[in-house]
Amino acid sequence: MKNAAPAIDLTAAARVVVDDHQAAPCAVVAAALRTRAGWIHGAGAAGVLSFEEGAPRADLDTPFDLASVTKPVTALVMARLARQGALARSEPLADLVPMLAKTRSARVSLDLLAAHRAGLDAHGSLYGPLVRGEAVDVEAALVMAGDARRDGCTGDPPPEGFPPVYSDLGYVLLGAALAQRSGLELDALVTREVTGPLDLDIGSSRTLRAQKPSFDARVAPTEIVPFRDGLVRGAVHDENAWALVGHASAGHAGLFGDARSVARLGIAVLEALAGERRDFLDPDDLAPLVRPRPGGSLLAGFDQRSGNEPSSGARLGPRTFGHLGFTGTSLWIDPDADFVGVLLTNRVHPTRTALAIRQARPAAYDAMFDAMVEAQRAAR
Repeated sequence: MKNAAPAIDLTAAARVVVDDHQAAPCAVVAAALRTRAGWIHGAGAAGVLSFEEGAPRADLDTPFDLASVTKPVTALVMARLARQGALARSEPLADLVPMLAKTRSARVSLDLLAAHRAGLDAHGSLYGPLVRGEAVDVEAALVMAGDARRDGCTGDPPPEGFPPVYSDLGYVLLGAALAQRSGLELDALVTREVTGPLDLDIGSSRTLRAQKPSFDARVAPTEIVPFRDGLVRGAVHDENAWALVGHASAGHAGLFGDARSVARLGIAVLEALAGERRDFLDPDDLAPLVRPRPGGSLLAGFDQRSGNEPSSGARLGPRTFGHLGFTGTSLWIDPDADFVGVLLTNRVHPTRTALAIRQARPAAYDAMFDAMVEAQRAAR
């Protein structure tokens, strides 16, 4: 049942973030673990939505700005369209977005854009005109993104792409390509291909606001940004997404959602990999998104555990994949343990300079995993 009451109380894991590490004003966690009897679920919430006086407490239905956790959804849209024959991952960008035919990324494939191997800069201030009080020329901004090649990344990319560098710009271009090919705005395409079929409360701010008028009162606010007239609430935090699509969604950011919906997305991915969700995707459809790639941990829409102290904690296995979001969000999926964990926070409130989330994340995932495993043992 959609967002049914969780059987396992994970409030302690949420409090790790809010109370123990003081990494964000609020946190909501959700997890799922497959057992012989089926999936068991857990969730918990802690803290208040903001530091404003009288701010309400976070609860299990609080929507958060998912930030770059949008990227896996964009990649899943690409996989769905490829499955339908509407596009091929090998198609070059310019075949889908002809106005980018003269950019340096014209012949880069969708697959390499998704895998952060298109040779693009990590970031670019496409939103610059907004800071100056001017309108953004979206076509000019996309051209700027398409031309933003790194030094040493010239010409057509090799088969496995250039050395990987995490790039929002690649997903800006990928999202534009998917929208252009489908003839739909990207948030509508996300609804049609992913969140609708899976019955998830995930969408752009305008999508969720249309579904639930209480969205603005319930959503967790993010940062206080002077050029955006103060507190950002009910609008995407990412400046480039705001500049390009406003209350819609871009390929790299723009989706909002609650923790249990994001966990159900992770369950759907695991089940599809196991051949149990062929109505959504086959294992072969997902394989290009999660296969290891040379040069680093970045996959195509997901990332792997990396470093000596991975953000997914110490408990999850080496094949774990998922994604982080700048606002303090994350999704991690362990296919060997059949575990899905989600942590949503607004660690950028009131400022993005707060970095305690780096220590809080792994501690919260360890707490989630331990609680779920203990519940499984107790149920035997």
